[in-house]
Parts: sequence; structure tokens; C-alpha cells
Amino acid sequence: MLVLGMMSGTSADGIDVALARVSGAPPNLDAKLLDHTSTKFPSALRREILRVAEQHPITAGALSQLNFRLGELFAVAAIAACRKFKIASKRIALIGSHGQTIFHQGRPIPCFGSATASTLQIGEPSVIARTGITTVGDFRPADIALGGQGAPLVPYTDYLLYRHEKFGRVSLNLGGIANITVLPRAAKPQQVFAFDTGPANMLIDALVSYFSRGRLRFDKNAHLAARGRSNPALLDELMRDPYLRIAPPKSTGREYYGQAYLKKILTLGRRHRAKPDDLIRAATIFTALSVVDALNRFVLPKTNIHQLIVSGGGAHNPLILAQLSAALPGVEVLPSSHVGVPEDAKEAFAFALLAYETFHQRPANLPSATGARGAAILGKISYAPPR
Repeated sequence: MLVLGMMSGTSADGIDVALARVSGAPPNLDAKLLDHTSTKFPSALRREILRVAEQHPITAGALSQLNFRLGELFAVAAIAACRKFKIASKRIALIGSHGQTIFHQGRPIPCFGSATASTLQIGEPSVIARTGITTVGDFRPADIALGGQGAPLVPYTDYLLYRHEKFGRVSLNLGGIANITVLPRAAKPQQVFAFDTGPANMLIDALVSYFSRGRLRFDKNAHLAARGRSNPALLDELMRDPYLRIAPPKSTGREYYGQAYLKKILTLGRRHRAKPDDLIRAATIFTALSVVDALNRFVLPKTNIHQLIVSGGGAHNPLILAQLSAALPGVEVLPSSHVGVPEDAKEAFAFALLAYETFHQRPANLPSATGARGAAILGKISYAPPR
């Protein structure tokens, strides 16, 4: 089958689209990434997504409208990707759309007399299916319904792509949030574990946007961070973040590392007399060292790791990669493109594979990663309208 995977992450920059050819079934599933592209969200729409994801008030009607409008944009992105890939949309058998997360509470909290976990991704799959391509969406709730965190789900793909008979590996994705998948040497599925380590591009991007008054979205090639001065006392305070000490399984997002956290960092910056570039540098190094802290605290004491494979937008940040290499002697740090998957395509590729498994009624969560009580067939299928 030819499958499109579609992903919009916590940074809400836009929609990543990956084209995959998938055949077979585990353990002999064969998946090949054929191409990938991305489209940006309109600025006003992105601001609204971020506003809602920061838990600012929205009416039920406005949320419903936003859900369907995003579905339209995902549909447009799918058709545009087919044109770019020079492939007729009727040849695409399936779309897997992660949608846009606007709320994620992986650990149960009180709700009308009962502890409840929940997650909400918008971008209506039934609207995407108007492309004429059957669409799988809403992947996370099935895992949460079984007591899991609903995240991370990409470890299933990491296992298929990166498991190695001789090397222990960690797959690190640096999107808005940083998450890792731990693959011990010759791992069995139940030996794989994964969790969100903390922030990645989310805090850096927020600081860059704040200090540039919205002119810049991110720190390209760490130019701003490279101009900043190190501030060890500030970094020490950041490394005392309570989230870092929580044992996995765990997941986080904009609910924790969003505007409230940005205000906290700005307050710390004033206390430590940090200039804007100093603060951007501190957030960048914090991203790297929080990953290192997670590895040292929860992974390396029990698992021998040879390689750290890095994907996501943060894989293009030379300061993050340099910090990871310096702090992890004996571990080879390499971009995912060195093992066959472009850094910006891995998560969209993952949702193509997850959709393929859902369509074939096979579970694709890893309970060892999410904490679920058992395997779950993920997602909901919106069938294409009859031709």
C-alpha cells in the first residue's frame, strides 16, 4: 500500500507529510519512506492553535469550527503533497493523520468524582477523507482507555526501523517536546520503553518569538544561542525542574512547558541578569542536558547504549548536538538521516505505519512505552466517500 502520514506537532508550525510504501505484517513488515514535504499554517491560525493549546477559553462552537477548518487544511496538504510527489491521489490507499494536539493529560487527575486522563487532537479525519482517501485519525485515546498515557506512540515505528541485533540504541526526537525510545540490543517489543524527557524546541522558539516580537519563529543554526553567554546558576535552576525527576512512563506538552513556563524562564532571566541571547542559550543547553539527565537517571544504569539517533527540528541545532556529544562519552550521536530517515520526516512516516496497522486491525501501541494495561488497535477510520 502507498500511505500518507501527516503530523502537526506541539510547535504548530504546520503539517509534515510523508509518503510511504508499506507491505507485509510484523515481524516482516516492510516500510520504505519514498518522499516527504511540509506546509506552514497561516500565521493567524497558528496563533489561535497555540492560544487554545495554552488552555485559554474557547467556546464549544469555535472549537468545533477549528476542528473542521484544520481538517480542510490537512486535506489540502495531502493533495498538495501528491502533486509534489507526482503521484495521483487515487493511488494512495490510506492517510494516517495525527492531527493537532490541543490538550494532553496522560496522568489521571480528578474530574467530577473520578480520576480521569484524556487527550484531544483536532483536524477532523472525516473531512480529510473527502480527498477520496480513507483516513485514520485520533490515535491516542485507545491507549489512554487502557490506562496508558496515550504517548509516546512513535516507539512502535522506532522499533521497526532501528532495532539492532548488536547495538543498543536510543531514538531521540526533538520536536516541541523531546522524547526518547530506548531499544536495547536485540530488543523484544516488551523490552522497549519510551517517554518524554522534557522540552525541546518549544521553549527555545517561544523565547526567540518573544524577544524578536514575533519576527522570528526559531533560532536557525543556533545563531542567537551562540552569541549568548553561559550562565551556570541559571542553568542549575532550570535543571531542578520537578518533571525531570518523575519516573517513566511519562508524557508532557504545552500544558506544562507553554506560556506559564516561558514566564518562569523570563523571571529567572531577570533574576540572573541574563540578556536575551543568554536566555536562549540557556534554554538550548537545558534542552540537551534534560535529555542527558533522563538517560543518566532512567536508561544508562540498566541499558548499554551505543548510538543516539536524533530526529525532529532540533536535530538541525548544532549547539544541542554538540552538548549531547560532549555529555555522552562513548555514545555515538548521529542524525536519523544517517540511518535512512530524514530528520524532518520521521514522525509523519510513523503515522503512515500506524495507520497501516490500524487498517489491518493490528495493535500498534507498546505498553512498555505508554504504560497501558495491554495492546490496543489505535485510531478511528473515516472511510472515503463512495466513488
